[in-house]
Amino acid sequence: MNLQTTLPLALGLVIFSFLLTGVLVIPFINLLYWLKLTRRVEAPKKGKVPLFDKLHDIKAGTPVGGGILVIAMVCILFWIVFPLVSYLGVFVRSAFSLRAELFVIFFTFIAFGLLGLSDDLIKIFGKGRAGTAGIWFGLSRRSKFIIQWVLALIISFVIYRSLGIHLLHIPILGKVWDLGPWYVPFGALVIVSFSNAFNVTDGLDGLSSGLLVICLLAFGIIAAGSLDTPLSLFIAIWVGALVAFLYFNVWPARIFLGDTGALSFGATLGVMGLLTGHVVALVIIGGIFVLEVVSSAVQILGWKFLKRPILPLAPFHHALLAIGWEEPKIVMRAWLAGIMLAIFGLWLAFI
Repeated sequence: MNLQTTLPLALGLVIFSFLLTGVLVIPFINLLYWLKLTRRVEAPKKGKVPLFDKLHDIKAGTPVGGGILVIAMVCILFWIVFPLVSYLGVFVRSAFSLRAELFVIFFTFIAFGLLGLSDDLIKIFGKGRAGTAGIWFGLSRRSKFIIQWVLALIISFVIYRSLGIHLLHIPILGKVWDLGPWYVPFGALVIVSFSNAFNVTDGLDGLSSGLLVICLLAFGIIAAGSLDTPLSLFIAIWVGALVAFLYFNVWPARIFLGDTGALSFGATLGVMGLLTGHVVALVIIGGIFVLEVVSSAVQILGWKFLKRPILPLAPFHHALLAIGWEEPKIVMRAWLAGIMLAIFGLWLAFI
């Protein structure tokens, strides 16, 4: 991959994807209103209202489904543009089988998106069920978790068998571990963890999408350094579409990603760490996502073993909201922390 020819194309794709998605966002929002795909009030009609519902039911009525638009735009634009790349003077290069790599990327992107879409539809149109902290909407945690693991094991197996990836590099220590067949459950763990981490982070206007843009820019640099043309161009198109969505997702949001985008984007981010061989850097670059999911796990353990919450609310951004931080302040400071973590992660990836 010649960086001098690929970089202008990638930057052009960011702009093109941004403009095209930006033109479509407003009519897409109107379509979501027409389809009644909007966030519903989740607080119980009787009894005590949970703190989470008090903080978030003010967002009821906002369209849910931005992930549908972003996924559709990225898939359509990539499959239109990529076959033309060689005619634009760009040599397509990848360290893996091109067909297998594209399968891994798009199977993850679409399959987890479909899982999230089914969850969104049940949340919006289904009946609520009594949960431990109020009314529960959507797929049950167990069902969603099992499906995530099935999909992740399929993806990780293809990465291991068809792409031949089975090593784990630990930077600074200079260690390389050959996981062999154990790479399959390890890769699945990475994918499921980041899918759920992104999902729990997607709770404030612009928080998860803004952090993802930062992560993708970092992995765009890593992919370019790895001379991976398909991954570089995929990231470029994704960044453009995501920035156009983010313009309408910042506070006060006019549209939400929904689980369609959250589950898909988190899982695909995990796959990027696996494909580039920089899982440790991924944990640092996506450090805010890691913090969010760990805070949720800590809260669950507190309820299970101590019979009380450890944080005022979980995940961590909700705890800050509960103690009085304003939503835009939380988001902006998370973005700043994400930028510094991305720089640190890039340093680890290239030492």
